[in-house]
Amino acid sequence: MPSSIPTARAVTENLHPKTGQPVGAAVDDKPAVVPRPVTLAGRFGHIEKLNAGHAPSLWDAVNGHDRIWTYMPSYGPFPDAAAFSAWAAARAALTDPYAYAIIDAAGRAIGVFALMAIRPEHRVIEVGHVVYSPALQRTPLATEAQYLLARYAFETLSYRRYEWKCDALNAASRRAALRYGFTLEGIFRQHMIGKGRSRDTAWYAMLDTEWPARKANFERWLAPDNFTAEGRQIQNLSRLNSTTE
Repeated sequence: MPSSIPTARAVTENLHPKTGQPVGAAVDDKPAVVPRPVTLAGRFGHIEKLNAGHAPSLWDAVNGHDRIWTYMPSYGPFPDAAAFSAWAAARAALTDPYAYAIIDAAGRAIGVFALMAIRPEHRVIEVGHVVYSPALQRTPLATEAQYLLARYAFETLSYRRYEWKCDALNAASRRAALRYGFTLEGIFRQHMIGKGRSRDTAWYAMLDTEWPARKANFERWLAPDNFTAEGRQIQNLSRLNSTTE
């Protein structure tokens, strides 16, 4: 839900020096850095800049799984490998969204996501176009990839607001946003038209001031001692984030 009106104390602490009107706190307005073709390594895999060479592996992972494309606003599912490869090559050439492939420990590309809606002057960026194949879904790498990208956005690129938006009917994406530590800020009604259908958009965000606690929860969840010998989680990330102030 939208944030509440600031308290009287918060207002009086930020007054315009000439007019006396309440204003926002002063911030460092040096622009953030745009995404770059980095490789970000984790314990379960890594992420790297998407390129056309990832297409065959990605196609093997997503082929036949039409459900993963339902809420994508303008593309998928694809009829064949050629059509998918053309899409992947075109996606790899874009600078916004700036796409990364998610690579498992065996070196297979099994997912893709992007940094997008990039506004360096405001230090705002979004994670989106998240395509997780069934081979990636509900794995430690699925969570680790989100951790690696968020850490990169906040700590290397210096963004102060990290957004997550999705179709309001996409229950899985909405659960994921909360699990990863994003805060729901509202529903934008009739926000867009996707594939000939009306879409309300659920709007989430995480701030740089919140990132240290979210980072600690990610790392606590990803730690080796949080998994049994069978690979099952012991502590739940959703619960960790729900108890973080």
